[in-house]
Amino acid sequence: MTTQAPAGYVRMAHAAMPGRFVSSGAGWRLASLLAALLVAAPILMLLPAWLTAENEVWRHLVDTVLAGLLRNTAVLTLGVGAGVLTLGVGLAWLTAMCEFPGRRLFDWALMLPLGIPTYVLAFVAVGLLDFSGPAQSALREMFPGGYWFPQVRSEGGVIIVFTLALYPYVYMLARAAFLGQGRNLLESGRILGLSPRQVFWRVSLPMARPAIAAGVALALMETLADFGAVAIFNYDTFTTAIYKTWFGFFDINAAAQLSTLLLLFVALAMYGERRFRGRARFHTGGKRAGQYRYRLQGTRALLATAAAGAVLLLAFIVPVAQLAVWTVNAGFTDLDERYAQFVIHTLLLGGFAALLTTASALLLAYVHKLWPDRLTRLASRLATLGYAMPGTVLAVGVMLFFSWLDRGIDTASGRWLGAPAELLLSGSVIALLFAYLVRFLAVGHGPVESGLERITPSIQQAARSLGAGHREVLWRIYLPMLRPGLLTAVLLVFVDVMKELPATLLLRPFDWDTLAIRIFELTSEGEWQQAALPALTLVLVGLIPVIILVRRSEQ
Repeated sequence: MTTQAPAGYVRMAHAAMPGRFVSSGAGWRLASLLAALLVAAPILMLLPAWLTAENEVWRHLVDTVLAGLLRNTAVLTLGVGAGVLTLGVGLAWLTAMCEFPGRRLFDWALMLPLGIPTYVLAFVAVGLLDFSGPAQSALREMFPGGYWFPQVRSEGGVIIVFTLALYPYVYMLARAAFLGQGRNLLESGRILGLSPRQVFWRVSLPMARPAIAAGVALALMETLADFGAVAIFNYDTFTTAIYKTWFGFFDINAAAQLSTLLLLFVALAMYGERRFRGRARFHTGGKRAGQYRYRLQGTRALLATAAAGAVLLLAFIVPVAQLAVWTVNAGFTDLDERYAQFVIHTLLLGGFAALLTTASALLLAYVHKLWPDRLTRLASRLATLGYAMPGTVLAVGVMLFFSWLDRGIDTASGRWLGAPAELLLSGSVIALLFAYLVRFLAVGHGPVESGLERITPSIQQAARSLGAGHREVLWRIYLPMLRPGLLTAVLLVFVDVMKELPATLLLRPFDWDTLAIRIFELTSEGEWQQAALPALTLVLVGLIPVIILVRRSEQ
């Protein structure tokens, strides 16, 4: 009696032979490429803006504010880059490589500021330290004759706020890099007579350079994308200029031209990160460096505790405490039916965007996992470019893209149905969800891709040998194994969408305000106490992914 091998087993055996039958997955590859092109469409829509003739709005911008925008954006980028580099790397080295009082607490607590949106920290700083704030009011009572106090609405003030809000990006990646360094290599440096400071500069820092560069790049992307914080500080950058050009002059073409100039800053930041990182690749073995810490004593131990405590106090404890105080003092007056709508809209947009983005990330990562060639690699890179786009730039590109689609639908409707169609996509929830997809696909793609890399190819090959198709393998094998990564992706995208301000402000449909929009409206009028309740809600929800990151980093 003879038995015939399953067809799937035969296909797997042929796939193992070079030059023989290999499943091409043409449909899957085409779907991933179309998804990538769709996501990249808003970027491509910005380029034709320069083909139009120069208009009065653009000439006005060149004559009056363009030089200042260039200068402010460059200074902010350089200042925040230097600040997060110094603060993030210094704190990461202290908690990962040194032993001092409170180290275990600061090790995870220094990540908590990541849950506070930059514009929330900005309005807390202004409301607390401005002339009419509680800090200067107390000083006027203590010193009736006069006192000196630094101006909070200043260039230095906005750089400090951005640094305190964004240093966790560098801190997390640098800390992980320091902990992953081999103990034997560091001990060899000490045997060769290097001091702890020399080991840091000559051994640990060069090895952690790729991770540090990636963290600084993330912080700079967030800086260039910010709109709320710079608006609160009245510090004009390209993001505020794009908003004013679009809604002040009602000229979307000039806004698109400004957007392309801002993309040049983004491209320079990305190029600088790659140049700084270079082709450095370091592989270490042996015990983790976290098991080998320098014990600080005396004054050094006190200074380390004081430095870490001061950063945690300024970046997290004081802002959250002040928000709680303002919320209580305001008597929850904003807690009405409209506030319920703000919460519902925020949760709905965050939920739908998180599911849509995670599903798209799964498609791209799964296709690249099975067919890792140039085409799928290009699709992944195109699809994840959106995270480097500031929200204002993305909003302009999405509006141009959906306006082009609406014109096409209107023409087709008039030709085939005899009646023009109204605007179906522009200014709709669909456009807003699409903007979130483009903006945060890279955020969801990271955890999903990382989870797929931990699944051995033999599992997929075994399933295919039993006759399972790619769709069945994805549904019955990969999805159950990817639950932790998918959950992380959903939560990260959900909270990022909740905090997103520029794209939501520019693209939201009528009567679809969110918590972020409510914060912006109230802070624009100087209503700090009224803005505390929605801000505190965002902060509390934003701590969820931070806690997940902390727990995963401890494993």
